[in-house]
Amino acid sequence: MAFYTYIMACRSNTAIYVGTTGNLRDRAAQHRLGAGSMQTSKYNIAKLVYFETHETLDAAIARERKLKRWRREWKDKLIEHANPSWSDLSMEASFL
Repeated sequence: MAFYTYIMACRSNTAIYVGTTGNLRDRAAQHRLGAGSMQTSKYNIAKLVYFETHETLDAAIARERKLKRWRREWKDKLIEHANPSWSDLSMEASFL
C-alpha cells in the first residue's frame, strides 16, 4: 500500500494545507467538499497542487512534519518545481 504526503491550496494560492493520507483520491475529494479539516473548510482549500508517494505511513508522516516546519517560501518553490501552474492535479486524467 502507498501513502502520500500532499499539499492543497485555495483558488488564489494564498492559503495551503499539508497533510498525509493512504487514499489520496478520496482525501482530495473530502477537502473539495469541505470535509477535510477546519483549515481547508475555512480557507476553501480544494486544489491538490503537490504530492509525494511513500512506502510507509511513518515515512509519509515524517515528511508531513518536515514540510510543516518549512517556510512558506520553500513550500511554494517545491510546488512550483513540480507543478509550475499550480493546477489541480486531482482533476487531471492521469490522476483519475
